[in-house]
Amino acid sequence: MNEIRPLDVFGVGNALVDLQVSIDDAFLQGLEVEKGRMALVEPERQAQLLRALSGHSVNRCSGGSAANTVAGVADLGGRAAYCGRVGDDELGRFYRKDLEEIGVELHGRLSPSSTGTSFILITPDAQRTMMTSLGASSELGPEDLVAEAMRGARYAYVEGYLFTGESTTKAAMQAIEIAKGLGVKVALTVSDPFVIDMKRDLFWELIEGPVDLLFCNEDEAKSLTERDDPVECAKVLHDHAENVALTLGPNGSILMHEGEVHPIEGIEVEAVDTTGAGDMYAAGILFGIGHGLTWPECGRLASHAAARVVGQLGARLPHRFTHEEIEELARG
Repeated sequence: MNEIRPLDVFGVGNALVDLQVSIDDAFLQGLEVEKGRMALVEPERQAQLLRALSGHSVNRCSGGSAANTVAGVADLGGRAAYCGRVGDDELGRFYRKDLEEIGVELHGRLSPSSTGTSFILITPDAQRTMMTSLGASSELGPEDLVAEAMRGARYAYVEGYLFTGESTTKAAMQAIEIAKGLGVKVALTVSDPFVIDMKRDLFWELIEGPVDLLFCNEDEAKSLTERDDPVECAKVLHDHAENVALTLGPNGSILMHEGEVHPIEGIEVEAVDTTGAGDMYAAGILFGIGHGLTWPECGRLASHAAARVVGQLGARLPHRFTHEEIEELARG
């Protein structure tokens, strides 16, 4: 009888079908959205955008920040589960099937509302601008979290975007409470500077309290700490959080653990699409921690995994990592 492996990660976030499409800058300017950022829009705006993109090739996959991370953990050979709400519609069925095919267990009730979508508009400079309609994902609530599903997990991974809604905030807090009650460590990604602007005090309460591992990028770290130097930002955050993973785009990343700074070099790659790079980086760290890698080794694995995602369209890896590849990448 095969022993069931413990979950490496139980993710909680907005369940969205990602729709990736390459466009030019002129098309983006006509949409009047800020390049490189995420904007929440109504379903009617998404429908208009879909009509405007009728002549473009659109790639779709199950997405949302935390979903991308748990999918990355599975692609590294780990075991992961995810809690999010999708609609009882064609996109919702696609979402569930897409995750199940890569071995990710999906939790959360079905909704009568339409499944949420996120258009990821990719310009020739590989920047991605997101227009997101939350749909059913915004209905995620505490009742969707079942403690037994998280039992034995190494980490609960909570997506910062959840804190933009009342019901989803309650779901995020419930996930953290369940994790702490079960002895499961909590990882938080703050997701975006605009979320920090909305919930700065709450984020600091979480960082100083139940969060064991904080993920953020350079802009988010600067927004949180109100400092300009990335290393100083990392140290300030580490004064309050046990572990910090701060990504710096092509300049690599900084890991903070037990008072030590671990600088991780960036991987040179011809960028095609930056969608999911930070999510895949988080997957590398979370997988590595649970599989005996040192923090610098986790950082190297995460950096290489993120580079592979950047070098292609979409947030999914074209093939799973082998054990030998993981060992080689960890060694650098």
